[in-house]
Amino acid sequence: MVKPEDKDSKTKKSYWENIHQNKALTDSGWYQSIPESSLQLIAASKISKKARIIDVGGGDSLLVDHLLRFGYENITVLDISKQAIKKTKKRLGELAEKVHWICADITSFDSDATFDLWHDRACFHFLTNQQELKLYTQKAVQSISQDGAMIVGTFSKTGPSKCSGLPIKQYDASTLEKLVSGEFEIIENFNSVHMTPSNVKQNYVFCRFKRK
Repeated sequence: MVKPEDKDSKTKKSYWENIHQNKALTDSGWYQSIPESSLQLIAASKISKKARIIDVGGGDSLLVDHLLRFGYENITVLDISKQAIKKTKKRLGELAEKVHWICADITSFDSDATFDLWHDRACFHFLTNQQELKLYTQKAVQSISQDGAMIVGTFSKTGPSKCSGLPIKQYDASTLEKLVSGEFEIIENFNSVHMTPSNVKQNYVFCRFKRK
């Protein structure tokens, strides 16, 4: 018997496969040649180069390129789209072999692995109902090590109401903190403006959390 959440996941996967199949990365609204806010927060977390890092929804982000260049040795990239991962592997060439790749919906991701740093820029705001948010939070709690950190970048209260044709959920730092307050405490946060390739401003909020 197919569960409703399994059907939803397949629908989302098909949607994102189509996006990544037909749109170049440099034409995508989330494209950043240098993910400055993410790199700033990762540096602030002061993790070692051997720390276990997971980039959630980072299929065709250039964050992995920069992390490899800075010498991080234990990187996992998770994305719902196989096509996004395929494109990034091609871009990285032989360097792709240094990365662990997972094609999965984060709300149904199942692994015994733990991570010292959980990074998510622009995946979180696509979770628009309480069940998805609950599952995401559970995965984060299960997957982040006891002394680990979580970095989330998402559309702010003054950000877009849609992205890639889909409705999203907007946040501020206090709203994000309430969602994870039982397990994480906020260490720092700031607002950031992202300029898309089509020259549209998108307002983000970035937060760095630590396990309690």
